This record gives sequence, structure tokens and C-alpha cells, in this order.
Amino acid sequence: MGRSQSTFSCYSRHVAALSLYLGKIPTELDPEQVQDYLFYLQKKSKTPSQTYFKHTVYGLRFLLKGEGLPYEYLRLPEIKQEKKLPTVLSKDEVWRMLKAAKLLKHRILIGLLYGCGLRCLEVRSLRLADLDFDRKQLKVVQGKGKKDRYVPLSAHLIRGLVKYIHAEKPQNFLFGPVNGRAGGDFDSRYSQRGVQWAVKQVSKEAGIKKDVHVHTLRHSFATHLLEDGMDIVTLKNLLGHENLETTMEYLQIAQLPTQRIFSPLDTLFEQCSKSK
Repeated sequence: MGRSQSTFSCYSRHVAALSLYLGKIPTELDPEQVQDYLFYLQKKSKTPSQTYFKHTVYGLRFLLKGEGLPYEYLRLPEIKQEKKLPTVLSKDEVWRMLKAAKLLKHRILIGLLYGCGLRCLEVRSLRLADLDFDRKQLKVVQGKGKKDRYVPLSAHLIRGLVKYIHAEKPQNFLFGPVNGRAGGDFDSRYSQRGVQWAVKQVSKEAGIKKDVHVHTLRHSFATHLLEDGMDIVTLKNLLGHENLETTMEYLQIAQLPTQRIFSPLDTLFEQCSKSK
């Protein structure tokens, strides 16, 4: 159905919370009680569009779809998609993050997220067998949408990876247990929280004031490639997007030579200073 296991788990938790609150199993939910619960969530939060409220509605939609019932059955509200452009780092800011990373592991992590445009789960799931240094490429196995794809590996990143593998000696996952010792996530991978913490910590040490998340590096990867001249279709494939429309959102951010955006103050100063 195009949803990840973590999404299913999230929906299940929110529906379970609703069921516990009302004292009924999900299939016995009453439309009026559901409306009262959603109203309670809205009043409880400062903003009606909070994540918890939205995930509860999405969870109920998922439940109705599984039962073959229309959304109108529970009179669920429409959730308007917020149109927010992603935060993008400048190349100088990415460089500062790479220089600020004290641990080699964190430097390689930042390099992979930015240099290959990987998602958090993709970098956590990266295995030694997915690295092809001879062909300078990395295989993303079963990324979002259950699709494999190849992305290029920078020669600079390969040098760092060789050094990291030699020093840490991972056995299976690139960011798995060190020297065969168990640790980290339940399946021995670098935990999601660990990756998020590392990116936040490094951006802080680099003195970056923007709100940097793991996905910020992927957004920066896409934007910088467009600005460097890559065509939108090739970029779509590198990102592993299902629809071209998703990739085209980066055209609103990228500063392309053919669509140079500037302030009228620039031309004002140029023209007026020359006239004097």
C-alpha cells in the first residue's frame, strides 16, 4: 500500500490510544464518539494541525480502508497538506559540517547523507556489500517504495570509507556493531535516534543557525545537483522518487543560471552609482 512499517506502527498506536480512551475495540467505534475524541485532541493542543491529531485521522482512514468502509463513515475531517519548502544548506555550510565532525564515523555519515542523497533508513541499512568502489557507486537496496537504485560515490567519500572500514572493521552493516560487538539498534544497525542526534550535534558544532535534520542533507543534495546542471529526470532517479512532480519541487529552491533571482536593490545600486 506504499506505506513503511514505521508508518503502520504509528497509525496503529494512535488508533489504539483512541480505542483505550473510548473503551472500545477499533471495529466498534461510534462516529459520534470519534468526533468527540478528535475535538478533545484539538482543544488539548495549541494548534489543531498538530502531528498527533493528524496521525490519529490518518490512522482511522487506514482502519476504514482495511475494513472496506468509506471515510464518510466516521465523518473524518479533511487534513490540508501544508505547503512548506524544505530547508537547504549552502555548500559552505555542508563543508563546515564535514570539517566540524570530530568522529570519522560522523564525517562518513554526513558524507553519505549529502553526497548520495540517502534517507535515514537507507543509510542505516547500508551494507558493505552495497559499496562498489571500482565502479564508484552505491546500491540502495529496497529504498522507499521497495525499489533498488544506484547512486554515484564520490572519490573523496571512497577514501573516507576505506579509512573508516579499516579502522572500525564493521562485519555486515556499514554502521553496525564495531569489531563484531553487538550494540546500537535491536537489529545491530545504527539507530534512527543515533543518526538524528549525530546530524544535529555536528550542525551545532559547525555553527549553523538553520534547523538541520537528517533529511536537510538530502534536500541539499538535490538542490545543489540541479544548480550544478543535472537534469530533473536524472535527479528523480537518483532520489528514488515515484513521481516527477515530487522532484520538481526543488526547482522552486534551486538558483539556476537560466532563472537567476535577484533583488531590485542590486540593480538599483548598480544603475544609480554609475549615473553619479
